[in-house]
Amino acid sequence: MKKLRSQAWFGGQDKDGFIHRSWMKNNGLPDDAFDGRPIIGICNTFSDFTPCNAHFRELITHIKAGVLEAGGLPLEFPVFSCGESNLRPTAMLFRNLASMDVEEAIRANPMDGVVLMVGCDKTTPSLVMGAATCDLPTIAVSGGPMLNGRYRGKAIGSGTDVWKFSEAVRSGEMTPQAFANAESAMSRSPGHCMTMGTASTMASMVEALGITLPGNAAWPAVDARRARLARMSGRRIVQMVRQDQTLSQILTKQAFENAIKVIGAIGGSTNAVVHLLAIAGRVGVDLTLDDWDRAGRDVPTIVDLMPSGRFLMEELAYAGGIPAVMKRIEHLLHLDVITATGTTMRDRLAEAEVFDDEVIRPLSNPLVADGGLAVLRGNLAPKGAILKPSAATPALMQHRGRAVVFDDIDDFKARIDDPALEVDASSVLVLRNCGPKGYPGMAEVGNMALPKKLLAQGVRDMVRISDARMSGTAYGTVVLHVAPEATDGGPLALVQNGDEILLDVAGRRLELLISPAELAARAAAWSPKPRTYRGGYETLYVTHVQGADVGADLDFLVGRRGADVPRESH
Repeated sequence: MKKLRSQAWFGGQDKDGFIHRSWMKNNGLPDDAFDGRPIIGICNTFSDFTPCNAHFRELITHIKAGVLEAGGLPLEFPVFSCGESNLRPTAMLFRNLASMDVEEAIRANPMDGVVLMVGCDKTTPSLVMGAATCDLPTIAVSGGPMLNGRYRGKAIGSGTDVWKFSEAVRSGEMTPQAFANAESAMSRSPGHCMTMGTASTMASMVEALGITLPGNAAWPAVDARRARLARMSGRRIVQMVRQDQTLSQILTKQAFENAIKVIGAIGGSTNAVVHLLAIAGRVGVDLTLDDWDRAGRDVPTIVDLMPSGRFLMEELAYAGGIPAVMKRIEHLLHLDVITATGTTMRDRLAEAEVFDDEVIRPLSNPLVADGGLAVLRGNLAPKGAILKPSAATPALMQHRGRAVVFDDIDDFKARIDDPALEVDASSVLVLRNCGPKGYPGMAEVGNMALPKKLLAQGVRDMVRISDARMSGTAYGTVVLHVAPEATDGGPLALVQNGDEILLDVAGRRLELLISPAELAARAAAWSPKPRTYRGGYETLYVTHVQGADVGADLDFLVGRRGADVPRESH
């Protein structure tokens, strides 16, 4: 084992070593706490404002126990907690800020390895991004999903059924009182969303990448096996430090391709695209939207979970979890990649098996035959846009309709239920100026609510296009992440009411059906709207954020900077 990084703080028999050791001892640490044992930083995203992660105080005790059992010293540190349900204007605005917090906290403190406590949507990518930049031995522990929601004798899924109930109230099919009653029946235990929303997708993603122990994604937050996994992760990170197994040794191009394929197989959130691209940018792996389309194409969606299917994360856990999913598609995977266990993915999957063919379907009976996220291009999205086939209506995957344009989310909310709005079931709803710069932060507003008058006619899906994101728990024929975004003068800014738009998912096309000359004339006449920002981080973000097509990271954060020991502070 090479010399421990922490010994630069605690190993000297001089004034500086005295200072570092002495102050740490005020918590009751004995002399031998600094005798050369690995110092493990536990990066905690607990916050009462982040309900998905509110149980982390208990979970961390199991991680600490595992570290101590393996001969390490666990030291917890807090970082910015990106809580999806409460942060405004959107948690995505703060993902990069949280990653900066993580990176600088790791580099500045005397730690040899890191445990990332992740759970709520953006906490996973932000922590992995920050840790990847530093490249110490690292393992992730997700907080786990909630137990299934239960309402009137039926399972209900967080987020997914919110959208359904909300539309049912708007159409008159559900009473406001029933809507209120369902509210308390949905979130009935600690944990994150139990649908295959963004949180569950992120937990599955880090497991597929190999930076967690097997079983990380699916065990419920309140299951004893979640606590045991945390304890074993604490033990494993000490071994990783002794073996000098850094994050970049795991996060290879092949590991990212495995994750893309698993996300297709589980019907994962579209948000995975922007987060995986950002993580790759931090660790220095060349990953593009074209890689997403290449690696994800022809991957069947075999996990029958909401929002694409019927079941919830509890059922996936009991069916075998992500190891079972990967076992079923192992012929598509790179099996020789190294994982956080110190073994290959092939070794990890050797004993995995499927226990429920309804939840994890056989390859002969997929939920969707080609479930990988589709990357669309054309004159409306020169740098790409994405669509989730497993959540879309098959009949709308090839569609031509007239645009109904909304300039921003406020315009949409003001007009969508106007009886005079010129819209029918064949129309294409277009929402713009909601991308990384436009919102700012690229909010989850892309799954636009349908016009009330069409809901009354029984319409339940329409083609919708925007430069925004949508919740991982949402569904519908929704084209997202259109790049360049409208605020930057992308073609989405040039669409006019009544323009015909072609969506051809099989052909991977998204076209505004006007002549090149007309498109050029509109572009020449376009000018950005004056915008004001509040200063501080928001202005920093808007000034430096990159497009969704490359991960929406800040330009100066891309790349691996390492964790060399900084100069002494005294």
